[in-house]
Amino acid sequence: MYTNPLHTKISYLKGVGPARADLLQKELGIKTLGDLTNFFPNRYIDRTQFYKIKELQDTKAEVQIIGKITALHTVEQKRGSRLVAIFSDDSGSIELVWFRGAKWIKSNLKLDTPYVIFGRINLFKNTFSMPHPEMELVTDYKKSLQTALQPVYPSTETLIKRSVSNRAIQKIIQQLFIDFKGKFKETLSDEIIQQQHLILKNDALFQVHFPESQELLAKAQKRLKFEELFYIQLQLLRNNLIRKKKIKGYVFEKVGAFFNEFYKNYLPFSLTDAQKRVLKEIRKDLGSIAQMNRLLQGDVGSGKTIVAVLSALIALDNTYQVAIMAPTEILAIQHFNAISKMLSKMSINVRLLTGSSKAKERKEIHEALESGALHILIGTHALIEDKVKFKNLGLVVIDEQHRFGVAQRARMWKKNNLPPHILVMTATPIPRTLAMSVYGDLDISVIDELPPGRKEIKTALRFDKDRMSVFQFMREEIEKGRQVYIVYPLIEESDAFDYKDLMDGYESISREFPKPQYQVSIVHGRMKPKDKEYEMQQFVAGETQILVATTVIEVGVDVPNASVMIIESAEKFGLSQLHQLRGRVGRGAAQSYCILMASHKLTNEAKTRLNTMVETTDGFKIAEVDLRLRGPGNLMGTQQSGVLNLKIADIIRDSDLLKMARYTAQDILLEDPNLELSKNSNILQTYMEIDRRTGAWANIS
Repeated sequence: MYTNPLHTKISYLKGVGPARADLLQKELGIKTLGDLTNFFPNRYIDRTQFYKIKELQDTKAEVQIIGKITALHTVEQKRGSRLVAIFSDDSGSIELVWFRGAKWIKSNLKLDTPYVIFGRINLFKNTFSMPHPEMELVTDYKKSLQTALQPVYPSTETLIKRSVSNRAIQKIIQQLFIDFKGKFKETLSDEIIQQQHLILKNDALFQVHFPESQELLAKAQKRLKFEELFYIQLQLLRNNLIRKKKIKGYVFEKVGAFFNEFYKNYLPFSLTDAQKRVLKEIRKDLGSIAQMNRLLQGDVGSGKTIVAVLSALIALDNTYQVAIMAPTEILAIQHFNAISKMLSKMSINVRLLTGSSKAKERKEIHEALESGALHILIGTHALIEDKVKFKNLGLVVIDEQHRFGVAQRARMWKKNNLPPHILVMTATPIPRTLAMSVYGDLDISVIDELPPGRKEIKTALRFDKDRMSVFQFMREEIEKGRQVYIVYPLIEESDAFDYKDLMDGYESISREFPKPQYQVSIVHGRMKPKDKEYEMQQFVAGETQILVATTVIEVGVDVPNASVMIIESAEKFGLSQLHQLRGRVGRGAAQSYCILMASHKLTNEAKTRLNTMVETTDGFKIAEVDLRLRGPGNLMGTQQSGVLNLKIADIIRDSDLLKMARYTAQDILLEDPNLELSKNSNILQTYMEIDRRTGAWANIS
């Protein structure tokens, strides 16, 4: 059986040994020769130029000098001591300084012997110094692999303290290349290499670690980035194909009485073309033998809920039950109220199950579920409890799916012999590059138009000096019969400072808008659920004109009469959250407004976020800016971070390469779904190895 030599532990590599191997594993996650090969530099320094000491300037730049150590002495300090060496060339002298490891360093330094030193220059009291320089004997320097561009590898403070410098890592990687002598296995087919104008794997690895020129480095990076993205896409796409072949789902053969009765008599508004297109895609999935696994993206207010209801009615027409799961109780109640109202004139049993449901209520729900008398169950995480058993669960709709972990979603599968069809919905638009990387194994539907008659929400940025005019604007809107949200950034429910902001704001608003002329509600996470629900219902019913709240109202509040959203300390919010909050207004026929209140001291990033909100209401444009600002890992949260731990590619900067990698993977699987053709033998071997080693991309959805 073939054993890949790159799976060898790094402790067996000359110059490493057990202690250093353990350190590299703990600090950098490098266990094998393969890990070391793929430990890529994060930047490069031009080491072609050597400076004379008399040429040095106070620029804090990194420089390279050839000279000799002419003297060594130790200076006692309050804590420990520092080692100082006088380093000279024929034009002058500088000090080399070590604050750590002085004893070991002193024992290894040679006086009056030529060294190449490299490091950052400091100027103190007219004397230049270089703290903790990289040093190499000129004789060793001449023997080693020399490149115009010197790689700089990621490091940690512990590695530096333990004398595993950048130069030490370079030497270890150099030894690896000497041992392998250009025998790194090719991982792509000749066809792809020619089509994409890529250099060979051997050349790419050598040039990325020991670049001979900027041009060759660029070619190496392109090759390695393409390969990394290609195998992610290949695995995601192939998983989708395998799932459709292997994982059988329930076949919903007909669209019957429930769907047709609702569509003809009770549909609250005409569907947009986008909603019709998405419904057609879902209908096709439900009618096939494969289990549906579809992501439905739609901006705030685009009408995802009605698509979910119509999909649920198809399940009911085929005698299957439906579960609709929401991340918060507020959102679950919102869905229950809206869907119950829509279906109130039909003989459909809809119930709500949350953490607050009483024992008697739960018992009734459990019995009705198991007998099949309960058709649609709406709820929170309570739905995934083991005691919640369905007679025949056919469809699960998961709203704001990124708030549920993979394990939580998987528990819904186990409610049946066959897995139910899954429709996951999000009002957080996902940029195309991110969707391809993170949800590449799901089928994706997008509702990309708003229902007719919706006016675009006008957004403005205002500061503390504008507060009186904002209050006046609120009064004018309330006189028209409108309602107002005021949201505070309660980042942590236990954060006393944020809580104080909220309460101060509530008192200030209550003074400006006194009873009995005005009524003000307050909602925050410290309140008891029943008190929170009472205050919310007062606002929903129009009994209160102003709702002062934290971000608990980010999702799940639908008050068509509310026309003004004021976001306090808007600079503290992320773009996605600002966009979600803005979507709480603009749900009726009246013109709606979003006012971003901010301090005058704004970071450049905060200015970009707030200006983006003012300039556009397009969720996908906002998501693209958010992706650039925060990066993919932060945008998706930790549960999806596995797929985004890229070694060299960047899905933002390399989006064109990502698209090309996906199209290439699609073409290959279209022609050769099992990768059986001889021309794809390299691809199959690499694919199988990645699959065995990680399985990282198999379970994202």
